[in-house]
Amino acid sequence: MPSNELWAGALSLLLIHHETGCRHSALHAARLLDRIGAFDDVDTDIRNLCERASSRLSSAKEQHHAGTA
Repeated sequence: MPSNELWAGALSLLLIHHETGCRHSALHAARLLDRIGAFDDVDTDIRNLCERASSRLSSAKEQHHAGTA
């Protein structure tokens, strides 16, 4: 089962990406979601959700950071 730290890390990076548009945060969140989805004891619905989110984050167009032109 994924640790609370993995879940917290993925959610934190997802929020940073959402709030700032940081591409690196999106990619790191996608990697953590891939790790979470790879656990044997994760149910199919969670695995599919992690895969969908990871795919979207990995393919998201780069956005400018907040406060930059």
